[in-house]
Amino acid sequence: MKRLHLHVNVPDLDTSIAFYATLFGVPPTVVKPDYAKWMLDDPRVNFAISQRGRTVGVDHVGVQVDSPAELAELAGRLKAADQVTFDQEATSCCYAVSDKSWVSDPAGVRWETFYTHGESVRYGDDEDVNPAPIASPCCGVGDSAKAAVSAAPCCGAPVQ
Repeated sequence: MKRLHLHVNVPDLDTSIAFYATLFGVPPTVVKPDYAKWMLDDPRVNFAISQRGRTVGVDHVGVQVDSPAELAELAGRLKAADQVTFDQEATSCCYAVSDKSWVSDPAGVRWETFYTHGESVRYGDDEDVNPAPIASPCCGVGDSAKAAVSAAPCCGAPVQ
């Protein structure tokens, strides 16, 4: 079964945790000094927030899957749609270990399809890597759907 994912960069983590806990009616399932996540069943969403000095607002959206086969199916759909994708295996991001396929939609919105298969003690791999100039704060987006997806701190090495 798939779950919608939404990641928002926030200016104040504690204030945002209080707001979203009230909105969702439950506390976050994961809380770190710079990150919080809710795994909700109603609505079925993986909602994450972080305070990491990045531009405030929606960072990216995505679809979380329950198996490598579901990830392969979604990644295949993106490739069949003639989109440039950035695939990762066993990458550490948002205190989790996941396999991923990233793409930018025609409007430039970054989408992440991913299968999580472990936890990480760090926010992500390559945290000191600077994003490419066309990248947005986390995982990059070009000026069009065909632009190469540039990776940044939580998403691994840049794609050329």
